[in-house]
Amino acid sequence: MSEFWVTLATARPEPSPWVVLLSALVALGVVSWSTSWQLSRGLITIAHEGGHALVAVLTRRKLEGIRLHSDTSGVTLTRGRPTGPGMIMTAAAGYVAPSLLGLGGAWLTSAGYVAILITIVVVLLCCMLLLIRNLFGVVSLLATGGAITAFTWYAAPDMDAVLAHLAVWFLLFGGVRPIIELQRKRRYGQAGNSDADQLARLTFLPGGFWVFLFLLVAGASLVAGAYLLFPVPLGLL
Repeated sequence: MSEFWVTLATARPEPSPWVVLLSALVALGVVSWSTSWQLSRGLITIAHEGGHALVAVLTRRKLEGIRLHSDTSGVTLTRGRPTGPGMIMTAAAGYVAPSLLGLGGAWLTSAGYVAILITIVVVLLCCMLLLIRNLFGVVSLLATGGAITAFTWYAAPDMDAVLAHLAVWFLLFGGVRPIIELQRKRRYGQAGNSDADQLARLTFLPGGFWVFLFLLVAGASLVAGAYLLFPVPLGLL
């Protein structure tokens, strides 16, 4: 057990900047290519619904469960006052959660605390698993947590840093695309019950304002995360 805590608290040396750059390009490719995005978008949904759930708990709303669907959508069920700060913060948390999680991961990864990051992710997945209320959601979380655990257990020691960089870049890039997709759907009247439109009804601020705010947070997180992960310009390598 003491060896586990030592491993957890030991900072890893930073990988080559080219490894960081390559992981960023791979993550960007996954998010940009429609086929790979459809296959991986469910991971962003997990972070999205996890954000709703976490803020619901922090604002003392009663969390009744989470459902993840095969079309990469999801829903977090809470009970409490239908209006007020708690409901507003809970509704606002979803679209910014992947980006903020990616930013936090970028900070830990850049400091060399890859083991802490992986442990936090696995613990969060386990906690979320207790709240899942449908079979597909259970399978999704077990597959995600199992893949992470198996990779870190069997892969070479330095490969967990590569996994961490890929995951963080994916969250940072992947946090932006759903917001763009949301606005596209809203433009054609296909997202009348989206988080942004719910927030519009709760606050009397237009849904477009909330989409802009989501995009601002996601964009700022991407820029800050990129600086943390890759502060050295390529020309100085």
